Amino acid sequence: MRIQDLIVSIQDAIEGKRKWQQKWRAHMARVKALPQDYQIVYKEIQNYLFKVGPVELTDGTDFLSTDLLSGIIDLFEEGAALGKDVLEVTGSDVAAFCDDLIKDSKTFADILQESIEQEVIKEIKKTMDNTK
Repeated sequence: MRIQDLIVSIQDAIEGKRKWQQKWRAHMARVKALPQDYQIVYKEIQNYLFKVGPVELTDGTDFLSTDLLSGIIDLFEEGAALGKDVLEVTGSDVAAFCDDLIKDSKTFADILQESIEQEVIKEIKKTMDNTK
Protein backbone atom coordinates (compact mmCIF):
# COMPACT_ATOMS: atom_id res chain seq x y z
CA MET A 1 0.00 0.00 0.00
CA ARG A 2 1.34 3.38 -0.92
CA ILE A 3 1.79 6.08 1.72
CA GLN A 4 -0.75 8.28 -0.04
CA ASP A 5 -3.35 5.49 0.03
CA LEU A 6 -2.67 4.95 3.72
CA ILE A 7 -3.14 8.65 4.46
CA VAL A 8 -6.43 8.70 2.55
CA SER A 9 -7.56 5.60 4.44
CA ILE A 10 -6.75 7.22 7.79
CA GLN A 11 -8.54 10.43 6.77
CA ASP A 12 -11.62 8.43 5.75
CA ALA A 13 -11.63 6.63 9.10
CA ILE A 14 -11.36 9.91 11.00
CA GLU A 15 -14.15 11.48 8.94
CA GLY A 16 -16.33 8.39 9.45
CA LYS A 17 -15.79 8.60 13.19
CA ARG A 18 -16.59 12.32 13.17
CA LYS A 19 -19.86 11.71 11.29
CA TRP A 20 -20.77 8.90 13.65
CA GLN A 21 -20.09 11.12 16.68
CA GLN A 22 -22.39 13.82 15.27
CA LYS A 23 -25.09 11.23 14.66
CA TRP A 24 -24.67 9.82 18.18
CA ARG A 25 -24.86 13.28 19.78
CA ALA A 26 -28.09 14.01 17.89
CA HIS A 27 -29.41 10.62 18.97
CA MET A 28 -28.64 11.30 22.64
CA ALA A 29 -30.19 14.78 22.38
CA ARG A 30 -33.44 13.05 21.40
CA VAL A 31 -33.15 10.84 24.48
CA LYS A 32 -32.59 13.86 26.73
CA ALA A 33 -35.71 15.50 25.30
CA LEU A 34 -37.87 12.57 26.49
CA PRO A 35 -39.71 12.70 29.84
CA GLN A 36 -37.60 11.47 32.76
CA ASP A 37 -39.32 8.07 33.10
CA TYR A 38 -38.80 7.41 29.39
CA GLN A 39 -35.11 8.36 29.70
CA ILE A 40 -34.62 5.93 32.57
CA VAL A 41 -36.24 3.04 30.68
CA TYR A 42 -34.39 3.94 27.46
CA LYS A 43 -31.02 3.83 29.25
CA GLU A 44 -31.87 0.46 30.78
CA ILE A 45 -32.89 -0.87 27.35
CA GLN A 46 -29.68 0.49 25.84
CA ASN A 47 -27.59 -1.20 28.57
CA TYR A 48 -29.48 -4.46 28.10
CA LEU A 49 -28.96 -4.42 24.34
CA PHE A 50 -25.26 -3.60 24.75
CA LYS A 51 -24.87 -6.61 27.05
CA VAL A 52 -26.95 -9.03 25.00
CA GLY A 53 -25.27 -7.77 21.86
CA PRO A 54 -27.48 -8.07 18.82
CA VAL A 55 -25.13 -7.92 15.86
CA GLU A 56 -27.41 -5.32 14.23
CA LEU A 57 -26.19 -2.76 16.78
CA THR A 58 -23.06 -2.43 14.69
CA ASP A 59 -23.19 -1.12 11.16
CA GLY A 60 -20.54 -3.41 9.70
CA THR A 61 -17.75 -1.17 10.95
CA ASP A 62 -16.55 -0.68 14.48
CA PHE A 63 -19.21 1.98 14.91
CA LEU A 64 -22.54 1.54 16.61
CA SER A 65 -25.60 1.71 14.40
CA THR A 66 -28.38 3.81 15.86
CA ASP A 67 -31.15 2.27 13.73
CA LEU A 68 -32.60 -0.05 16.39
CA LEU A 69 -32.09 2.49 19.15
CA SER A 70 -33.60 5.29 17.06
CA GLY A 71 -36.64 3.12 16.44
CA ILE A 72 -37.08 2.81 20.20
CA ILE A 73 -36.83 6.58 20.58
CA ASP A 74 -39.43 7.01 17.82
CA LEU A 75 -41.75 4.72 19.75
CA PHE A 76 -41.05 6.54 23.01
CA GLU A 77 -41.58 9.98 21.46
CA GLU A 78 -44.93 8.82 20.12
CA GLY A 79 -45.93 7.35 23.48
CA ALA A 80 -44.91 10.48 25.35
CA ALA A 81 -46.82 12.68 22.87
CA LEU A 82 -49.92 10.60 23.55
CA GLY A 83 -49.42 11.05 27.30
CA LYS A 84 -48.77 7.36 27.93
CA ASP A 85 -46.72 6.08 30.82
CA VAL A 86 -43.51 4.48 29.55
CA LEU A 87 -44.54 1.05 30.86
CA GLU A 88 -47.73 1.31 28.81
CA VAL A 89 -45.46 1.49 25.78
CA THR A 90 -43.01 -1.28 26.72
CA GLY A 91 -45.13 -3.40 29.02
CA SER A 92 -44.14 -4.07 32.61
CA ASP A 93 -41.39 -6.55 31.65
CA VAL A 94 -38.86 -4.32 29.91
CA ALA A 95 -36.40 -7.19 29.38
CA ALA A 96 -39.11 -9.16 27.57
CA PHE A 97 -39.76 -6.07 25.45
CA CYS A 98 -36.07 -6.01 24.52
CA ASP A 99 -35.99 -9.74 23.83
CA ASP A 100 -38.98 -9.34 21.53
CA LEU A 101 -37.19 -6.55 19.63
CA ILE A 102 -34.20 -8.77 18.90
CA LYS A 103 -35.83 -12.21 18.77
CA ASP A 104 -34.96 -12.67 15.09
CA SER A 105 -31.53 -11.04 15.38
CA LYS A 106 -28.24 -12.82 15.60
CA THR A 107 -26.40 -11.96 18.80
CA PHE A 108 -22.74 -12.05 19.65
CA ALA A 109 -23.64 -14.90 22.04
CA ASP A 110 -24.97 -16.84 19.04
CA ILE A 111 -21.71 -16.25 17.17
CA LEU A 112 -19.68 -17.38 20.18
CA GLN A 113 -21.82 -20.49 20.58
CA GLU A 114 -21.36 -21.38 16.90
CA SER A 115 -17.62 -20.83 17.19
CA ILE A 116 -17.37 -23.11 20.22
CA GLU A 117 -19.44 -25.80 18.52
CA GLN A 118 -17.17 -25.68 15.47
CA GLU A 119 -14.05 -25.90 17.66
CA VAL A 120 -15.43 -28.88 19.55
CA ILE A 121 -16.33 -30.69 16.33
CA LYS A 122 -12.90 -29.91 14.87
CA GLU A 123 -11.07 -31.16 17.99
CA ILE A 124 -13.18 -34.33 18.20
CA LYS A 125 -12.55 -35.04 14.52
CA LYS A 126 -8.82 -34.46 14.97
CA THR A 127 -8.77 -36.80 17.97
CA MET A 128 -10.74 -39.46 16.10
CA ASP A 129 -8.40 -39.18 13.08
CA ASN A 130 -5.36 -39.59 15.35
CA THR A 131 -6.74 -42.76 16.94
CA LYS A 132 -7.22 -44.51 13.59
